[in-house]
Amino acid sequence: MSYTVNLIDFPDAPADVISAAEARFRRELDKLLGDGVGPALKAFENASESSADELTKDDVALAASWAKAYAAAKTAGFRALGEADEAYFEVRLD
Repeated sequence: MSYTVNLIDFPDAPADVISAAEARFRRELDKLLGDGVGPALKAFENASESSADELTKDDVALAASWAKAYAAAKTAGFRALGEADEAYFEVRLD
């Protein structure tokens, strides 16, 4: 499953800097989840919209793997950029 990554709300950064940050984020996400990016993201979105009793243990584990991988990818993406309070990486499945 293919996906796109966009750095959102990082003000005044040149396009090449944003592109490099998005590439670092994506490499880390791919390294940690491989082909499981889509299923993990879907599980996370489902978990955030459901109550705990509606989820299986596998759903919870998959959602947790997304949260952990996203945090690591975010750290990689922001490396050499510094932090911006409002900035985040948006992942969209194609």
